[in-house]
Amino acid sequence: MSDSLVIIPTYKEKENIKSIIVAIFALNKDFDILVIDDNSPDGTAAIVKEMMHSFSDRLFILERKGKLGLGTAYIEGFKYAIEHKYDFIFEMDADFSHDPNELNNFLRAITDYDLILGSRYINGVRVLNWPMARLLLSFFASVYTRIITGLPVRDATGGFKCFRRKVLEAIDLNHVRSNGYSFQIEMTFKAYAKGFRIKEIPIVFIDRVKGKSKMSKKIVREAVTMVWKLRLQKMFGKL
Repeated sequence: MSDSLVIIPTYKEKENIKSIIVAIFALNKDFDILVIDDNSPDGTAAIVKEMMHSFSDRLFILERKGKLGLGTAYIEGFKYAIEHKYDFIFEMDADFSHDPNELNNFLRAITDYDLILGSRYINGVRVLNWPMARLLLSFFASVYTRIITGLPVRDATGGFKCFRRKVLEAIDLNHVRSNGYSFQIEMTFKAYAKGFRIKEIPIVFIDRVKGKSKMSKKIVREAVTMVWKLRLQKMFGKL
């Protein structure tokens, strides 16, 4: 078993899942992969299970009964990682918006830190193929988060991360209930509030070529209110 686990939540990712798994396993560092599939109607889980015949000791899947959301998928993945004693736990999208080649850079960066964030907004704006409206929404969501919560990161909503296991063990995962943008904000803020060392490293984010985005207005609204909840929880010692 590797000491590093890459968690990939999926919903209707049959066009991407095989390629992303092959790309990760082609790296010169051993990574295990846990796919968490929300009952994809396109057969994503079947593709993963077929690949498990070739990668039985490195590829795993958790199948859920429906589309339950990104945040709850990661929480299940984090609990799996803690149970199986992985030292480094990654969040990563299935659609190649996160470059698998960056995984080794995360491992190098985490040597002296507890949480590494892949940032689209240091060293300039590093986003390709997004419409301007979505880019501005993402950028100013991070600015808004910094202002309200004091979280000192440039990209609070990004979903390409590497945690040390002790960070996840210190957070009460049963009380993390957010999804989408707000889930990313909540996890990073709780790590920061507990005094863990956080570092951002630059990545290039490339919008998906295959499949459809899961972004929605509900996800945006949740993020707007979550930052105030986090601020109040910190003020009253509820984190």
